[in-house]
Amino acid sequence: MERSPLARAKVYIANRQKKTKIPTGARLLIKRCCNAVLAYEKVEFPAEISVSFTDDEGIRQLNGSYRNKDSATDVLSFPMGEDGVYDKNEETGNYLLGDIVISMERAVEQAHLYGHSLERELGFLTVHSMFHLLGYDHEAGGLEARVMHEKEEAVLSELGLSRDNTFLKPEEEH
Repeated sequence: MERSPLARAKVYIANRQKKTKIPTGARLLIKRCCNAVLAYEKVEFPAEISVSFTDDEGIRQLNGSYRNKDSATDVLSFPMGEDGVYDKNEETGNYLLGDIVISMERAVEQAHLYGHSLERELGFLTVHSMFHLLGYDHEAGGLEARVMHEKEEAVLSELGLSRDNTFLKPEEEH
């Protein structure tokens, strides 16, 4: 693969739902998160990522089709590479990392449930999925899950989205 020390991701973002308003700044946040993970992991090749916002029903259908789980979830990751090898988009010269699908309904619910900002929740879901696109997996638990979680928190902290900085103060609660 061609290497470039200043490689950045081309992030395509689509809103495929109408139930939840996408907050101002969310698209920029998603792009910042994608690039922060690539920088943290020292990825030097130009990358391409697709991020879609959907609702609970849309993500439930995808979860059923691709994971045989008939339930909504917060985020799904569809890596396009294997063992660090990715196809190249010949038109752009970028390597295709994969697709991220975020349920905006679930993101809003979880931000409220966990007592932190929607910005933190969207940041976490994006960073989490980016690590999946790069080959990390937490499903089996153990050391790999712990390493992935520590890396996620390190990136979120660099972005100012650490747990300590993003919890709502009592006067901010809805």
